[in-house]
Amino acid sequence: MMKAFEIGGQTGLDSLRATTRPAPVAGPGQVLVAPQLVSLISRDVQILRGTYAAGQPPQRIPVSEGVGRVVALGEGVTQVAVGDRVVCGHFADWIDGPFTPAIFGHDIGATHDGWLAERVVLPAASVIKVPPALADEDVAGLASAGLTVWHALVEMCHVKPGDLVLCLGTGGVALAALKLAKAHGARVAMTSSSDAKLALVRELGADITINYRTHPDWAAELLAQTDGAGADIVIETGGQDTLGQSIAAIAVNGTIVVVGLTPGVQHAIPDYLKFVTHNVTIRGIANGSRAMMVDLLAAVETHGIKTVVSKTFPFDEAPEAYRYFAQAQHVGKVMIAF
Repeated sequence: MMKAFEIGGQTGLDSLRATTRPAPVAGPGQVLVAPQLVSLISRDVQILRGTYAAGQPPQRIPVSEGVGRVVALGEGVTQVAVGDRVVCGHFADWIDGPFTPAIFGHDIGATHDGWLAERVVLPAASVIKVPPALADEDVAGLASAGLTVWHALVEMCHVKPGDLVLCLGTGGVALAALKLAKAHGARVAMTSSSDAKLALVRELGADITINYRTHPDWAAELLAQTDGAGADIVIETGGQDTLGQSIAAIAVNGTIVVVGLTPGVQHAIPDYLKFVTHNVTIRGIANGSRAMMVDLLAAVETHGIKTVVSKTFPFDEAPEAYRYFAQAQHVGKVMIAF
């Protein structure tokens, strides 16, 4: 038997419930993993609220990213061995190559049971062995924000020294973008409504910080601080409410990468003239492949990239971890340790 949490009726944070059930068994081509440390992301909260992956069975085990050790192998598995420490992208079927909508069919923590249990079954072809030099806390939170940002900055935008990367807010995606952009020699601008959060990200390496309550027209403030040049890359996490200002803040030949499911309410109408005069590219992005995550892990090791952790909760306090995360007052990852 194993302890686990399940999503219940997807009616809100209170629907998360503790349970005990038989441990799963690794079938052909699968591995059984004992999670050691898992990380919460925004869609974990959205799943409990039914605004992402609605209609899942109430017994679904949530959480999309973590690190653990292989404890059993299914038939035919040779890629890893018992005792190996592994991570796994949450779109488990996206091994390599370009995006296709088919990847949504196997989404760990949404369509398939996730990491918030004492055992989780994962496809052997999807897991990746973790380099020994990397700590659990520096790899447990890579499968969502970290991998998405790698795809956006490195694979799509080919970030380089001298680029200015604009990150909206100080959430997990923004912090991952800050770390990776700085590792590639780029400059980083960040926005927030909190001066305290902006002070923290400056300590982490942000070059330009803008309080969007003090400067509601934060795009104009960014242009003022860059002599009118703007941002070469915008990691757009605000949805339609901020897309108009992201376009206003973009540099010539810049790229706006739309991340996450934040539809917004204002339905901003973009400046269509600027699309042409600045040769702007706007791209949506959905996470990344296993091959990209292999490269990400190598970069984390090479550059010594450390994950910012706000707070770590014990497994039995997972509901408290969710509530702490949902308050959105933190900077850094919220993790759950086994």
